[in-house]
Amino acid sequence: MRKHILIAGSGFAGTWAAISAARAVALAGKEVEVAITVVSPSANLVIRPRLYEAAIEDMNPDIKPLLDAVGVQHVAGTVTEIRSDAHQVTVAGADGHAVPMHYDKFVLAAGSQLFTPPIPGLHEHSFNVDQLENARKLEAHIKSLPTRSPTKARNTVVIAGSGLTGIETAADMGGRLKAVLGDDAGIRVILVEQASTIAPHLSAAARAVVEEALGECGVEFKVGAAVASIDAQGIELSSGERVESDTIVWTAGARAHALAAQIPGEHDRLGRLVADACLHAHGTADIFVTGDVARAASDDLGHFALMSCQHAMSLGRVAGHNAAAELVGLPLHAYSQPKYVTCLDLGPWGALYTEGWDQQVSLVRDDAKSLKREITTKWIYPPAPDREAAFAVANPDFVIVP
Repeated sequence: MRKHILIAGSGFAGTWAAISAARAVALAGKEVEVAITVVSPSANLVIRPRLYEAAIEDMNPDIKPLLDAVGVQHVAGTVTEIRSDAHQVTVAGADGHAVPMHYDKFVLAAGSQLFTPPIPGLHEHSFNVDQLENARKLEAHIKSLPTRSPTKARNTVVIAGSGLTGIETAADMGGRLKAVLGDDAGIRVILVEQASTIAPHLSAAARAVVEEALGECGVEFKVGAAVASIDAQGIELSSGERVESDTIVWTAGARAHALAAQIPGEHDRLGRLVADACLHAHGTADIFVTGDVARAASDDLGHFALMSCQHAMSLGRVAGHNAAAELVGLPLHAYSQPKYVTCLDLGPWGALYTEGWDQQVSLVRDDAKSLKREITTKWIYPPAPDREAAFAVANPDFVIVP
């Protein structure tokens, strides 16, 4: 019977885990002995880092031809249960039927979910750009604004959270509103952050650039205030201030996919499983974790991979390789990704590119924008469905470095 590598998820980590696993099996000449299966609702890789944009076409490229080219099967469905003691998962198929699937090696690459605390009205009256379906809902809503009465609430967008997604959404939003409401509509874009400053995760130098850019884009800041409640007419802040708005966009963080909780082991505050250097889930045999569900050290200096495609792509390559290597007798590869960069789209102002965990500013405005465009339209997209070309960039130590 063929050994079976099962991968849950076809995002950045899952896609690259599949290609890397197929490469390792091919290197060992054991394609007839090992089968690789990816389970996800559809054979698509959603380009989540771009979902804040207005134009969301080609944000979910079809990877079925690529998987076919490297000899990986895709099953349309969702893993709903993980039974690590039995080396088995339950898959809910597109037809609604649940079927068991056995594995010899399992790679959890299910990604992350938007953090949604129990704030009154959050689910009913806010939008987000966490998944493609949500981004489409927001775009449809924005396009419908001209049909509403021209009130201050119609012309005001409030964005909750000033992480990378919140910043990029805010920088882009003024142009999106002007495109549908016109330049004379009295547009307001307000960025709300509960910390004492926007972008608290950024270095002081990087934050200064972001503040300058958002200021030129006309974005207002409300800091030191959390979201208390949301209703159909606007938002209440913990400071007691109310802002009338028809469009509230929630961007306040992410948590590991709920499936991670089904795997025994230590979890961090984001729900990620603590992984060893080869991305095994601690304390569980034959399970690897990767992408947004893995807490993995990226170097020997105390830094850990973030929930980002930058890290997910490398984590996926390592997890896929190691899952296959244990079956075909190849050496394991320890995950290491000491170089860290940030490239932040700042709308019509340009962009910001930093290097290092201390976020030293390297490029700004048009130079950074050109690099950002290169990254988001080329580098993070899946390769062409060519076996050898895909394998050439699927080795576990391959890292794209700007």
